[in-house]
Amino acid sequence: MSKSYTMRDVARLAGTSVGSVSAVINEKGTASPALMQRVKAAMDALDYHPDNVARSLKVRRTHTVGMVIPDISNAFFTELMLGAEAAARARRYSVILCNSSEDPVLERQCLNTLFSRRVDGVILAPTDLYSGQDRLTARRFPMVFVDRIPPRFKGLAVVTNNLQGAYEGTRHLIELGHQRLAIITGRLVLSNGIDRLEGFRKAIQDARLPIRDEYIKHGDFQLESGYQRGLELLNLPEPPTAIFCCNNKMTLGLMRALAERGISCPEQISVLGFDDFDWAASFRPKLTTIAQPTFEMGRTAMEILLRNIEFPDGQETEGMPISLEATLNIRESTAPPHPSPVGARTAGQV
Repeated sequence: MSKSYTMRDVARLAGTSVGSVSAVINEKGTASPALMQRVKAAMDALDYHPDNVARSLKVRRTHTVGMVIPDISNAFFTELMLGAEAAARARRYSVILCNSSEDPVLERQCLNTLFSRRVDGVILAPTDLYSGQDRLTARRFPMVFVDRIPPRFKGLAVVTNNLQGAYEGTRHLIELGHQRLAIITGRLVLSNGIDRLEGFRKAIQDARLPIRDEYIKHGDFQLESGYQRGLELLNLPEPPTAIFCCNNKMTLGLMRALAERGISCPEQISVLGFDDFDWAASFRPKLTTIAQPTFEMGRTAMEILLRNIEFPDGQETEGMPISLEATLNIRESTAPPHPSPVGARTAGQV
């Protein structure tokens, strides 16, 4: 069995005092570069690692934060996590990532796990009307919501200006000449789903076009709902000429439905997606999307959380959500409406 070395062993090998080793490890004091190099070399030679658990009990901080996201398979949340992790790493914090799988029961379990691991705070993208807000507030626990917020939310949050992004995307379709516009919404129990539908409605109303109930299909942000709701729109007696899909996974589902029906995009139906991703410009056709500042959202949320952790006396608990602007990326999947009826074969391919 290998020997477990102590700070005293590191000090002996480095030729310095235990206090100097502690100062180097905790980045306190004015240790010279030469001393720091000797201490770190001794730690490497002995494979010595500080006891962070014992240290956390002493200072009442673990330098670890939790992040609960609803769908780790979605590239949007992966990018969100990368932004948060970059901000945490810059301040020497570790991140424990939990995936709630859009399940509020699992979300509660994730929060309980994070509490038991004594994390210093949590970033949460909630799953539904329930949120961990009340429990976290009762504990005076630092938290920041990201991407989604429940109705009547009062707390710290970083979101996209979903309403304006959806409005500008829909205006783009209208300016191309589309009047038969459809939408596949996200879940309408949280802010992003509600606001994207509202932006779509507002753009159509401002253009004095009719809003047709049969063109509003309710999805759940998952690929299968984009596919199924897409088929329902294509099977209408008078299908739309343009479809706005409210997230990236549903857009992929819709594109699958078009391909299976042999319907060319954008020659017969234009497609606008909410969320950009690395290969949107490599898709055929290249997808027109409303891009969220996803990395920046994660980074900003983490910076707010760490500020509240490190300055508890000035801890913020309420405030207007920070709203970041989306960007419309116009590519090849949107074009003026074509007189060719949906279902007619063309030379183009989806």
